[in-house]
Amino acid sequence: MNVEVTPLPGIGVRKDFATRTGRRIGVVTQRDGHTELIVSKADDADACAASIPLTADEAGTLANLLGAPQLVAQLTEEHRDLPGISTRQLPIKPSGPFDGRTLGDTAMRTRTGVSVVAVARAGQVHPSPTPDFTLTGGDLLVAVGTGEGLEAAVKILKYG
Repeated sequence: MNVEVTPLPGIGVRKDFATRTGRRIGVVTQRDGHTELIVSKADDADACAASIPLTADEAGTLANLLGAPQLVAQLTEEHRDLPGISTRQLPIKPSGPFDGRTLGDTAMRTRTGVSVVAVARAGQVHPSPTPDFTLTGGDLLVAVGTGEGLEAAVKILKYG
């Protein structure tokens, strides 16, 4: 996909792309740090049909909703020919047992055989996190392992 970046003098920057239907979807990042999700009108790609202001947390959550599943889908496709290997998103709950603790504290690989291949946080993907990577409530871990191992990993993250 081709993302167009358009400076908006006095406002900020618009980044958007055309969908297969011709509508444009994007984000305006204003100079003051505010973010808006924008959608063009169906009959006029330059006219805005909807503009939704987003807080930093809302933008990060939306990015995780859109980004982490794409990463999981890509990894799932790559593991399609490897029987017994699955990819799954594992959430870190705010105030959960690992909120504010390191990935190494979970002992995930040792206890389950599951590998955490990335962490999605606030719209950013952190690939290949090291054991000293600090987890935060709202993070989505992208994990690869057996079905049983992934179920065990869910329980570890939920109960400690």
